[in-house]
Amino acid sequence: MQPISKFIKWTICGVAALGFLFDIYEILVAPLVVQPALLELGGLRLGTPEYRSWAGYFLYIPPLIGGFCGLWGGYFTDVFGRRRVLTYSILLYTAAAVAAGFSSSLLELLTFRTLCYAGVCVEFVAAVAWLAELFPEPKAREAVLGFTQVFSSLGGVIVSGVFFLSSRYGDMLPAIHGAHAAWRYTLLGGVFPAIPLIIIRPFLPESPEWARMKAEGTLKRPSVRELFSPQFLRVTVVTTLMFACAYGGAIGMLQQSPQIAGGMPEVASLPAAERGQATSSVSGAQEFGGLAGRALMAVLALVIVSRRALLRIVLIPGLVLIPFVFLYTSTHDLQMFRYGIFAAGITTVAQLNFLGNYLPRVFPVYLRGTGEGFAANVGGRMLGAGATFIVTHLAGVMPGANPGIQLAYAACAMGMVVYSTALLATWWMPEPAANLEG
Repeated sequence: MQPISKFIKWTICGVAALGFLFDIYEILVAPLVVQPALLELGGLRLGTPEYRSWAGYFLYIPPLIGGFCGLWGGYFTDVFGRRRVLTYSILLYTAAAVAAGFSSSLLELLTFRTLCYAGVCVEFVAAVAWLAELFPEPKAREAVLGFTQVFSSLGGVIVSGVFFLSSRYGDMLPAIHGAHAAWRYTLLGGVFPAIPLIIIRPFLPESPEWARMKAEGTLKRPSVRELFSPQFLRVTVVTTLMFACAYGGAIGMLQQSPQIAGGMPEVASLPAAERGQATSSVSGAQEFGGLAGRALMAVLALVIVSRRALLRIVLIPGLVLIPFVFLYTSTHDLQMFRYGIFAAGITTVAQLNFLGNYLPRVFPVYLRGTGEGFAANVGGRMLGAGATFIVTHLAGVMPGANPGIQLAYAACAMGMVVYSTALLATWWMPEPAANLEG
């Protein structure tokens, strides 16, 4: 087999980074577009039971079904190869993103958003396995996996920018169904990073390690059942639990910050435009904190050998930080809350970067996509994404002078539970075995 040139390797890194960016763009676009889409397509009114039901469908059905598809996408990654699954996954969610932007009914939009989410869930699993096997040397692998995932947080920054620009300059763009709705242009905006990926990916090489084992006939057939064999049971359970905790912290705690800020007295009394700017600034602080957390984890992964110690570096400070941010700053001062959310973004999103590096090291080549697919999708997308449903309902029984404070208390409770659970799980987290380092 011909060796892969450095140029091709770095091209693959660039492609993977754009893929990670696009993945998060498509996930974080949902909170921005749900409200205007429900008002336009369904004629629903805020606060009604019908509105709450449809909002719940849009926020939970796509990750639930997408996570199920991502699980089996990981399995097919082991059966058919990393490159092929990557190519088809991006074709799926690009086509679905376009169709979602042109939807004419709530059911159409929900269907295409679900298909888009399914492609995103498969993309992450296949890309991580591909990169891990392209760079078998441990230090290089840690650096590549860590720094390409940093681009994920840029997806959140970009989607906020696209929505802002679409809101301000949408009238200059072609009308869709006779209107210039910012939410439609924001959905369509996610297509642009995918265009170079579609062009380049089919011409990139397959994972050399997977291809070699396939050619030699030594590649064993993957099995979801094998994840629960004595050899892999502990790592399967622990990584699934950790992904559920990481997503629970990101979705159930961190992403509640704009709504919490909107309920602060100094923000609620502002005119609508200024109120929007205030909540947007909190969202931006959250995203830049996540970006810093991913970069920090990428650097620390190169110098700290123990994976348990590495994860505890963000979990332990986070347990101290969360009550201060959500019980104190959220009820006292907007600027303090921005700083606090930035710090919480570091400790929360760093966990996702950690797991993206850790998973390829604890599952062998023939089971790598299947194991990653189960942990990331069953744990993160299907279980962890339910945290927003829990927090929303928990806020209704929390003490507090207004809904923003009640939501802050509920987010604090969620954060403390998932951080504590993840910290306890580190005592059972296996260190990567030497025979799986390849």
